[in-house]
Formats: sequence, C-alpha cells, structure tokens
Amino acid sequence: MDNYEAIQALHKSLPPFSPYVPASLLPSIALTLLASTFALAFYFSTLPKDTFPLRETAVASLASVLGGFGVVALFCSVGVNV
Repeated sequence: MDNYEAIQALHKSLPPFSPYVPASLLPSIALTLLASTFALAFYFSTLPKDTFPLRETAVASLASVLGGFGVVALFCSVGVNV
C-alpha cells in the first residue's frame, strides 16, 4: 500500500498534459493535409504509365502519408483522440 500512495502523490504533483500542437490548429492542419492528398491523387491519376514506376510510387506514398496524418488530425479536431 505504501507504493500506491507514493505513486498517487507523484501523480498529483505532475503538471497536466499539454500537447505539442494546439488543438485550435488541428482543423487547419487537417484541411491542408487532406487537400494535398486529393491534389496528389489527381496528379497520380494523370501521370503517364512508365515502365519503371519510381515517380508513381513516390507520389502515391506521399499521398498516403499525408492522408494518414490528415485523417488523424481531422479525428483529433472533432474530439476523437486517437
């Protein structure tokens, strides 16, 4: 029981959680990332098909990463903290 009380005292002495990115910026970040994703998806669909698809892979990977972070930012901005 002594260990529990020590942990409880430590918990009460710690500062509250403060995110690195303010919650007020999350909708803007989500809009920017998701708009970039849709623009890159349009660009990807208009690329000529190469025999060695390095450019296609790079554009698709970038769009995927931006879309993933954009969806997380969108969820966090509406209160679904993932």
